Amino acid sequence: MTETVSTPAAPAEQRGQANIIKPGIGLPAPAENLSSAEERLLRKRELAAAFRLFGKFGFGEGIAGHVTVRDPEYPDHFWVNPFVMSFHHIKVSDLLLVNQKGEVVEGRGQVNLAGFYIHSEVHEARPDVVAAAHAHSLHGKAFASLGVPLDPITQDAAAFYRDHAVYDYYGGPAGYREEGRRIAAALGGHKAAILQNHGLITVGHSVGEAAWWFITMERSCQAQLLAMAAGKPISIDHETAEFAQREVGTPYAGWLSFRPLWEQIIREQPDLFD
Repeated sequence: MTETVSTPAAPAEQRGQANIIKPGIGLPAPAENLSSAEERLLRKRELAAAFRLFGKFGFGEGIAGHVTVRDPEYPDHFWVNPFVMSFHHIKVSDLLLVNQKGEVVEGRGQVNLAGFYIHSEVHEARPDVVAAAHAHSLHGKAFASLGVPLDPITQDAAAFYRDHAVYDYYGGPAGYREEGRRIAAALGGHKAAILQNHGLITVGHSVGEAAWWFITMERSCQAQLLAMAAGKPISIDHETAEFAQREVGTPYAGWLSFRPLWEQIIREQPDLFD
C-alpha cells in the first residue's frame, strides 16, 4: 500500500526571497536599445516563427487564427498573417502591416476581418500589449465550451492564476467591431482570456511571450480536461498558487519559455526568415 505524505509549504519569508526565473543570472534577456528598423525585423521574425510553431502544434483550423505584433514606429499599426494562408507556410515577407482602419499599408494579401476587429480592439485597449495570439486550437475550444476558468491544478496552469478571464458570451464570428470590443473588455488587464464557445486569446510584451502563453494555456486546458475525465482534480492552495504565478507567470518567464521553441523552429525551418 502506498502511503501519501503531506509536506508543509515553505515559510512565507522563504517564498518571498525566491525568484528563480529572472535575467542577470546567466540567462538570456530581451534585446534592448534597438533602432525602430531593428526592432521591427526582430518582431516580424518572432511573428513568423510563432506561426510556424502554431502550425507544427496543430493550432490551425482552416482560415481561423491570427497573431499580431504592434509596429515599433507606428504603434497604432500592427503586423498580421495574410488571410487564407497556412501557418505552416508563413514567412517574414508574407506578413501584412495593417493600420487602425484595417487597411493594408505594406505587403500583399487580404486581412481576416475577425482578426482585425479582435486584435485592433485589444491593441487599442491595452497600450502595454505588444503582441496578441488567438487560434481555434482543439483543447482550447473544447475547454472554452465549459465557460469556466482554468483551475491551478498544475504548476503550468498556475501561471494563469488570477491572471486570466472568461468571456462568457459568444456573439458569432468576430467580423464586426462590437464583438472585438467585448472581447477586449473581458480580457481587461489579464494576460489571457477563455472565449466561451470560441477559443483562447493571449497577450504579451513580446511575440514570444504572447505565443508561449497561448501554447502553455492550450496544454493546460488539455491537462484539465484529462484530469476531469479521470476524476476530481486537486487544486493548488491559494497561497502556493500565487507564489507559483509570481515565479512562472511573469512577462520575462513567458519570453524565456519561448526561447527553446524559437531555437528549434529556426533551425528546422530557416526559410521562415525569407
